[in-house]
Amino acid sequence: MQRDPLDDSQKKPNLPSGEGIPAPSGEANLIDTDYVIGQDNIRGDFSFSLDIHGKVFIISAATVLLFVIMTLALQNEVEPLFSSIRNWLTGHLAWFFMSVANIFVVLCLALIVSPLGKVRLGGRDAKPDHSYIGWFSMLFAAGMGIGLMFYGVAEPMSHYSAAMGGVSLDASGARVDWAPLGGAAGDMKASADLAMAATIFHWGLHPWAIYAIVALSLALFSYNKGLPLSIRSIFYPLLGERVWGWPGHIIDILAVFATLFGLATSLGIGAEQAAAGIEYLFGIKSTNVSKVVLIIGITMIALWSVLSGLDKGVKMLSQINMGLALLLLLFIIIVGPTVAIFTGFFKNLVTYVEYLPALSNPFGRSDAEFTQGWTAFYWAWWISWSPFVGMFIARVSRGRTVREFLISVLLVPSLVSVLWMTTFGGTAIDQATVQGLVGVKDAVLELKLFAMLEGLPLKEITSLLGIVLVIVFFITSSDSGSLVIDTITAGGKVDAPVPQRVFWAIIEGVIAIALLLGGGLVALQAMAVSTGLPFAIVLMIGCISLVKGLMSEPRS
Repeated sequence: MQRDPLDDSQKKPNLPSGEGIPAPSGEANLIDTDYVIGQDNIRGDFSFSLDIHGKVFIISAATVLLFVIMTLALQNEVEPLFSSIRNWLTGHLAWFFMSVANIFVVLCLALIVSPLGKVRLGGRDAKPDHSYIGWFSMLFAAGMGIGLMFYGVAEPMSHYSAAMGGVSLDASGARVDWAPLGGAAGDMKASADLAMAATIFHWGLHPWAIYAIVALSLALFSYNKGLPLSIRSIFYPLLGERVWGWPGHIIDILAVFATLFGLATSLGIGAEQAAAGIEYLFGIKSTNVSKVVLIIGITMIALWSVLSGLDKGVKMLSQINMGLALLLLLFIIIVGPTVAIFTGFFKNLVTYVEYLPALSNPFGRSDAEFTQGWTAFYWAWWISWSPFVGMFIARVSRGRTVREFLISVLLVPSLVSVLWMTTFGGTAIDQATVQGLVGVKDAVLELKLFAMLEGLPLKEITSLLGIVLVIVFFITSSDSGSLVIDTITAGGKVDAPVPQRVFWAIIEGVIAIALLLGGGLVALQAMAVSTGLPFAIVLMIGCISLVKGLMSEPRS
């Protein structure tokens, strides 16, 4: 049941202390529920404080710990299992992941142009908590991560090489090449255009539409409806009070699994690249032992960040990281093919729009390796990351209208991603096509960034900077991710005891180690896809709930 819209000056929702969600300002259609945030939590003061949602925390933690033990105990046996899981899911359900992502984009665009775009997050009179510059910078920060460091050079170059090779068929006439669409055999310009369009497709509107829908849903049901900042709250219009029971528990547990394994995929990829970079720069051989030592060391630094608190820990590291990322970006723009980068930015945007209908088509595709090996994995990975990124965006977006929110969340990070990919990928393609350098083309995936930097001045300094960036992205992702998982497993509380965040930060590192030892990149991708699938179904149902929630809100 829902209350009539109320005026903030007359009445405030009865929000318990300790959950940190501000009351709506002005008119907002609060949901009338007897549920109190944290009422089902287990609390205690032992040698450390404890405040957890018993069922969600215990089931999530026990399942993950069992998974880690089994993976480490059966390393040789699980590797082919992970490979089979990834191949089956992407081979049979690529159309589903692509369709889901398309639906999110269409829903975002529909909300932007509809009257529902006038709804203000936080109530009719809510004021933004952050200036446009500050807000945009945080959206920019959310759009940056280990993935951009790993794939910024690797993906454009991989697509370029595949497109140049054109279509290859096996004895049965099935395609076995990795070229996007039909490739562009032997045509360097067309191959470069197709490579950049395919890369931007994976880092542009589609992933940010996924994040935007999750963030908008969390913000609406927390700031306007007075519900806990948890994934289950999104489903109140469909489940009613049952959302506080087992249906809600299952939703939050799936969100925890998706976030944990999505983060573990990123952390594992980061460890692969950092270890390869250290071997490239210092000659320390990249082995499983070195990667495990690296993950343990970085996790220890992440724990320091957790214990230091948001202001002293992750905030400081994030500011340092953004400064270093901007420094590296500007350096490549200045000393690299500057004119090609600036002209390529606008040309790549046009090419992206041109190829977008074909690239986003989920049916009747002949480029199965590309759609299954690249697109389906990416969409599952973004979906598994969506509780993490969505909650971050929701927490900094109070006071924005839905239209303002969606336009900004879709465009600002997408444009940053286009600039990043154009700078890093465009420079690499320029080295291979114009300058005749073969290093970046021949390098393995995790070394392509460093091979590109080798073709520029100050290669030792920039390569070291690249390694530092990967490591600090690792730390901030682990710290921020543990905060999001802790919020979910603490029943929606945003200031639960620090030891719980320490636990989840350790678990993230342990999962990354287990997956690296149990199959490497294939295992990481398999678990991202496996946890992304059920959560994709959850989010599809959540879209209905989001629209119902928006329709009940007063509009500015």
